[in-house]
This record gives sequence, structure tokens and C-alpha cells, in this order.
Amino acid sequence: MSHGKPARKVNFNVSDHYEIIDVIGEGAYGVVCSALHKPSGQKVAIKKITPFDHSMFCLRTLREMKLLRYFNHENIISILDVQKPADFESFTEVYLIQELMETDMHRVIRTQDLSDDHCQYFIYQTLRGLKALHCANVLHRDLKPSNLLLNANCDLKVCDLGLARSAASQDDNAGFMTEYVATRWYRAPEIMLTFKEYTKAIDVWSVGCILAEMLSGKPLFPGKDYHHQLTLILDILGTPTMEDYYGIKSRRAREYIRALPFKKKIHFAAMFPNANPLAVDLLEKLLAFNPLKRITCEEALCHPYLEPYHDLEDEPGAPVIPESFFDFDKYKDQMSKEHLKQLIFEEINYHGVQGQQLQQQQQQQQEQYLMQQQLHQQQQQQQHRQAA
Repeated sequence: MSHGKPARKVNFNVSDHYEIIDVIGEGAYGVVCSALHKPSGQKVAIKKITPFDHSMFCLRTLREMKLLRYFNHENIISILDVQKPADFESFTEVYLIQELMETDMHRVIRTQDLSDDHCQYFIYQTLRGLKALHCANVLHRDLKPSNLLLNANCDLKVCDLGLARSAASQDDNAGFMTEYVATRWYRAPEIMLTFKEYTKAIDVWSVGCILAEMLSGKPLFPGKDYHHQLTLILDILGTPTMEDYYGIKSRRAREYIRALPFKKKIHFAAMFPNANPLAVDLLEKLLAFNPLKRITCEEALCHPYLEPYHDLEDEPGAPVIPESFFDFDKYKDQMSKEHLKQLIFEEINYHGVQGQQLQQQQQQQQEQYLMQQQLHQQQQQQQHRQAA
């Protein structure tokens, strides 16, 4: 996972149980390294976050930790361990130990053409993970290719829940959108046009954008700014129908659209002539302009395009998260950075015994080894008896 780069020195204050291998990613407020968990021999990813310079980074870190602890799903990245700080006063960095994935969808799309089988399997897994989020009444709000992690077995895991929010806690949309910094190219039109409310459909739109990118190898709506983004969407979807037009509650947004020249819809079948017709049909349904007419995540899983993988018995949901789970979001304007730091500190300690999952895996490996040894001894004893 080093992607051909030489290992460079980074300062990771983690347990001696971990041996840092290489830097595999860097972001606005964190660094990710691959590492070896020496007791188990398992390779992991360690995400170092320095969130305490900005309240927004604190909130993202807290959200991600709480949500990843809540979900236990094959298609959502999990936290294996959290490095415990020595004490509150010296606590300046957060270390999340996660499963090591070899690459992400953004890198894969940029470096190779995807077969129809790949597109099917990747979109199926994305929707399978998203179903669990939506069943719990959580919006991801930042689905994009770089937030879909992949390994050599083509296993896919949704990551980066730092912008996720409860679908039920939209007491005012302005507050809901204050921190909305999701990548513009995958942003649903209702986010820009201020529909009455934002729903799970915003994530479904993002999945549609990702599917289109898988099919063509390039982003479908690479807007340079707010206006350009909307123009690109309407260039393909066409001018909204009267019903969809009046679904936009913002008078200013309606006036903006009314002032634009009439656009005729371009059908995706014409844009993707070599694609599986079923993939194109699913794309049309994922990218419906009106969120009320957009297919839901669960409906998408039942679409004929995903029939080879769809199995209702093997697509687990998740219990609805109570609104109180996101209380820190509701009262964030009254919280100091020190208060948020305290909440993160408590959340880390709530993770329980350090390395619990890794220790369990290590124990399983030891048990398997002992069983193999016993079997080997029994075989040797049997051979000796036969020889005698």
C-alpha cells in the first residue's frame, strides 16, 4: 500500500505493539500510515488526527469515532483499536487503528478501466453499506470515490463518516448545512437549490455520480463552482418539469433556474453507448433531479442490474440511532474546543480494552495454530503405529 513511495519518517506516538511501515495518505488534519501489529502479525492502518486547532475538526473526529463504533458492517470501515492518551493535559493527537485497505475507488478509476462485473460488485457493496447507514437514519453526506476503500479481493468499505448527520435532526436547514463541505462534484442538486429538506436521497445521488464515473472513467459533473455545477447537471438532466420546479422552495433558486435557457434532457444511453443497459437504467433512477422521485438505497439493491449479488437475507440494516446520539452537534455553538476535547477523550476511553479486537484475532490465530499442531501430532502418532 506504499504505492512505490519510500517510507518517510513520521512521528507517531503509539504503543510498541505497532511498527510503522509507511505513509499512505494525508489530509487537512491527519496522516494515515500502514503499520504492523507485532503480536498478531496483522497489518493495519493508523490514522493520526490533530483535531484540536479547530472546533470543526473536533466535531468531525467525534462523529467518526462514535459512528464507527456504532456500526459493525462488512462494507463500513471499522475501528480495531484506539490509542489511549496518557492523560488529558498532554492529549493533543488521536490515533485510530483500522483495517488496512490497499487502495480506493478514486485511484482505481484513474489507473484502469473497470469491467461491468467490477461496476456491479462495487456499486452493490456501496449500496449495501449505505443501507445500514440509512436504516440507522444516518446520512453520510460525503460519498465520493476516494471514500470507498478497496482491497485486492475487491472488498469495498465506506469510510470517512466525519460529515455524517442524523436525518432526523434537521431543526433548521441552515444549521444542517453550516459545515457542509462535501466535494461539489457529488453534491445533489437539492443541496444547492434549497429544497424543503435534505433526505437520504442526497447520498443516493452521490452513488449515481460514482457509478457514472466507473462507467466512463471520468467525473460526470466536474463543476468549477456552484453555478457551473448546476449548469452541468441541467445540461444533462434538462430543464426541470413544472412539478420538479415547484418542488424547489427557494424563490431565489427558482428564479435562477427560470432565467436559464431551456435545456433538453440527454439520455444516459446516448452518453454511455457501450455500458450494460441495466447499468444505464439504474443510473437514470439514481440521478433523478427530484429527490422525491429518486430511487431509494433499498430499491436500488433490488434493481435487476444488481441481481447477481442481491440477497435480502444478507443485506443487514442497523437499529435507528437516537437523536440524542448527535447532541454534541445540536449544542456545538455553545461548546468550547476544550469541551469538545473532553468529549473525544471520554469517547476514546469508552472504547474499552485497548486492542481488544486485535487480541481476539491473535487468540483465534493461536487456537488455529494449536489445532494444527495437535492434528500434526496425531498424524505422526498414527504413522508411527502403522510403521510398528
